[in-house]
Amino acid sequence: LVPRCALRSGPLPASYKHKPNELPPSAIMDYKNLDQGGKIMAEYVWLGGSLWDIRSKCRTLDYTVKPGYEDIKKLPEWNYDGSSTEQAPGHNSEVLIRPVKVYRDPYRGGDNIIVLCDAYDNKGNALPTNHRAACKAVMDKFKDEEPWFGLEQEYTMLHGDVKWPLGFPKGGYAGPQGPYYCGVGTGNAIGRELVEAHYKCCLYAGVNISGINAEVMPSQWEFQVGPCTGIEMGDDLWMARYLMLRCSEFYNIRCSFAPKPIEEGDWNGAGCHSNFSTKGTRGEGGMDVILKMMEKLKVKHKEHIASYGEDNEKRLTGKHETASINDFSYGVANRGSSIRIPTSTKAAGKGYFEDRRPAANCDPYTVTRMIVSTCLEE
Repeated sequence: LVPRCALRSGPLPASYKHKPNELPPSAIMDYKNLDQGGKIMAEYVWLGGSLWDIRSKCRTLDYTVKPGYEDIKKLPEWNYDGSSTEQAPGHNSEVLIRPVKVYRDPYRGGDNIIVLCDAYDNKGNALPTNHRAACKAVMDKFKDEEPWFGLEQEYTMLHGDVKWPLGFPKGGYAGPQGPYYCGVGTGNAIGRELVEAHYKCCLYAGVNISGINAEVMPSQWEFQVGPCTGIEMGDDLWMARYLMLRCSEFYNIRCSFAPKPIEEGDWNGAGCHSNFSTKGTRGEGGMDVILKMMEKLKVKHKEHIASYGEDNEKRLTGKHETASINDFSYGVANRGSSIRIPTSTKAAGKGYFEDRRPAANCDPYTVTRMIVSTCLEE
């Protein structure tokens, strides 16, 4: 994998075939180290009209802003054309974006920043696509319970032109699953350079990324974000997703978050397993608290499934380390159940559990809000 933005000198090789949507390497100038005259570039990021419609644009600031939540009020609100993102009509198209968290910019470096935002109409009401607002209200309500999350984001790398997984021959299939999970070596660890680039960018930006590993299907990987408290979970996972899409631009790779990218054959799907604990589950007698939560989650199984991602029925079949989408179940160390209770939690009598139902394309604001609401509401 060679970044398309790599600089080169001399004539292009005869084998180079220019694509209309790509700049030839010789046309890209080395602008990274140019002086910015004391100005700061702030890339505003928000979610558009559909679940995976991540948008961004940049503005110039005359002052520095600290990463995190501390300096958020120093940043101005902004707006965009909501009619171009299916979030507003053309005759009243202005949508407001309000900064919610600041990250360091790993692409521009220096004091430049990336600003995560959520969206409001011109009367200050959260847009229907702004799931962060509802999540924040629930997290604030139950902040004394200190809800901790760790989300495991799976994704699949596809060729940029044919949208077929890396490691699969075009029009054909790779060797059977087995050597790819946490695999090492050519043919087993497919696309590692993009994975490493994303990992480094997340660490630099300030995303609380905690690890990576290759997954069961070839070209499928996972990164973990957390532990995060409350609203921080959704913020950091969406930023990690944004950074992954930005990194993939350099390698002409499409990152798919579809829960079942290859529907035919013996291939695993992609999920976003959600690990959860509270002060109650982490304290003495925590196992009893977890078992009571299981009963609450069972009652609202269909509600959770309806909000855990699109096309999830293709993944939750009862095969490939999943439970059936129609049934709720839980078990210790059981990856074929809806909820897995780790062996360490059972042994200690306290700890956390893993909700294995969310799809890779789920909205983390919705998932974390529903888990907290269901488990902690009386």
